[in-house]
Amino acid sequence: MIVCIAEKPSVARDIAEVLGAHNRKEGYIEGNGYQVTWTFGHLCTLKEPHEYSPSWKSWSLGSLPMIPPRFGIKLINDPGIEKQFRIIEGLMQHADQIVNCGDAGQEGELIQRWVMQKAGARCPVKRLWISSLTEEAIREGFAKLKDQSDFQPLYEAGLSRAIGDWLLGMNATRLYTLKYGQNKQVLSIGRVQTPTLALIVKRQLEIDHFKPEPYWELKTVYRDTTFNSTKGKFASKEEGERFLETVRQADFTVTDISSKKGTEAPPRLFDLTSLQVECNKKFGYSADMTLQLIQSLYEKKVTTYPRVDTTFLSDDIYPKCPNILNGLKDYAGYTQVLAGKKLLKSKKVFDNSKVTDHHAIIPTGIQPQGLTDMEKRVFDLVARRFIAVFYLDCKFSTTTVLGEVSQVEFKATGKQILDPGWRIIFAKEVQEENKEGDEEKVLPLFQQGESGPHTPDLNEKWTQPPKLYTEATLLRAMETAGKLVDNDELRDALKENGIGRPSTRAAIIETLFKRHYIRKERKNLIPTPTGMELIQLIHEELLKSAELTGIWEKKLREIEKKSYDAATFLNELKLMVTDIVNSVLRDNTNRRITVVQEEETISKKKEEKTVAKRVRKKKAEEEKAPADKKDEKKADDLVGTPCPICGKGVILKGKTAYGCSEWKNGCTFRKPF
Repeated sequence: MIVCIAEKPSVARDIAEVLGAHNRKEGYIEGNGYQVTWTFGHLCTLKEPHEYSPSWKSWSLGSLPMIPPRFGIKLINDPGIEKQFRIIEGLMQHADQIVNCGDAGQEGELIQRWVMQKAGARCPVKRLWISSLTEEAIREGFAKLKDQSDFQPLYEAGLSRAIGDWLLGMNATRLYTLKYGQNKQVLSIGRVQTPTLALIVKRQLEIDHFKPEPYWELKTVYRDTTFNSTKGKFASKEEGERFLETVRQADFTVTDISSKKGTEAPPRLFDLTSLQVECNKKFGYSADMTLQLIQSLYEKKVTTYPRVDTTFLSDDIYPKCPNILNGLKDYAGYTQVLAGKKLLKSKKVFDNSKVTDHHAIIPTGIQPQGLTDMEKRVFDLVARRFIAVFYLDCKFSTTTVLGEVSQVEFKATGKQILDPGWRIIFAKEVQEENKEGDEEKVLPLFQQGESGPHTPDLNEKWTQPPKLYTEATLLRAMETAGKLVDNDELRDALKENGIGRPSTRAAIIETLFKRHYIRKERKNLIPTPTGMELIQLIHEELLKSAELTGIWEKKLREIEKKSYDAATFLNELKLMVTDIVNSVLRDNTNRRITVVQEEETISKKKEEKTVAKRVRKKKAEEEKAPADKKDEKKADDLVGTPCPICGKGVILKGKTAYGCSEWKNGCTFRKPF
């Protein structure tokens, strides 16, 4: 019997259907020589400190650092997990072959390997490696099963990550809690969460210490077009006014007109981070909410594997693209233009060297059905990006007009779209962008040498502090280890040193919220006093530097690629943890951290319970409601759904409007009846 183990029951059902296994049993599906079972994410975890040594059960500075000679795993203490594991264990003990059908990534590999280890599996193991859950992809994957040994480096990288997080998290959390937390509050320290918090705190401090300074800009309006002085900013009002008086004395003269044609390639396909960034910008979705939505679309078979960090496709996807486009029935207005033609194959899209395990997120070509409004929005982004890469570049002309008044030079720039190309697919968005950017304005026709009256003006402005992080900008900062980079190619180069993985960054941000280290104000992320104090308390740069953490992340990726040794990485971490412990123990200052008032936490929990009660009560009432109240029920479908702005709260019904349960924390969602 061949035992297949998937990461979720829904995925197991899809695989069983393709394999011809239809006989449902408790905890697995059987038939056609296969038994298809499943986990629910992690069934196993690394052991707790006291399971290595009884003396580590109580928290004491004297027991630090805690470094087990050998790490072990255990079942997570949950009756449902224990029951499912016993079923899996029984199947594996009698299996002729096991097929690891876990999610095709580092975490998926770790989840299933730990289960197989705990179950004492001894038979040969194959690996199913697929990028979508369509019937075609599953059949193709089973026809090309790989040896489990091919994925040993992936497992070692995942294991090194888990052990590294345990070593640093367990030791540093106890260390800082005992030393600075007044034994009243756990100070959670993490390999990725602490440098991420440090980025937010650093930005807040930059804003707090920022001193705005005035400057002046000289502009003039000629023929309803604003021209800017090429002298730039004036540091003093007096200097600006001298120039203002000078240009008031004479007419404006057009001295030069130049036009330059250019092209703009379609936007890149999505990796997980860029999708999370876009959803946060456009819809206010949190990183975690976007991950849940794209994961759901993957499980509904309409998009490919989401936890990816590349924006490229491999060459073998190119022949499948016409069928995928053909399957996007709701976008026929855009795809019909491409039908029957040879599709463009750009190096900015198809590049084998930029694809390792998985390609960018794209549609599968299966017609979406039964999607929620939020899922529809995310799918729309993915579908439009995919269609756009087969369209021609946008062609535009940039016109620069130079003018002069009393030897003071002015300039105006305008952009004219000659051929929209791919921009047709984003027509609405482009219109909105055009409203915002001066570069997009179309200039009137000017003649060199023409002259006439103008209206000059001196505008006072003030230098602006850096902007607070939003989830979108924080994700980008995590991706590039805190370096501000707009260029796509340069960002790709820095991804190697990014902190966290695309799949874990959302969870890291959520952890910072749960620990009350950060809060949200509208879209902005603001450190709490505890978060601020914690980072200022940490003197060890290794703990809070995004750059240094990025170097560790790079080493983890190198383990995956077999160019770095896992044992070396863990030895380095052990030495680092020992150094941090010794450094903190030597600190003789009486520094302490402010304890967060529990009242706030308790009231929030009460509010959440009240919301949940209301939602349950509402559902019960709806079930009992007579048929003539169906319309009323529809009107209240919003209640209990995730907030589209903050993504953390749920929608409540007030007296005159719908609002968010997170309104006390600054969420501004409001929809009148």
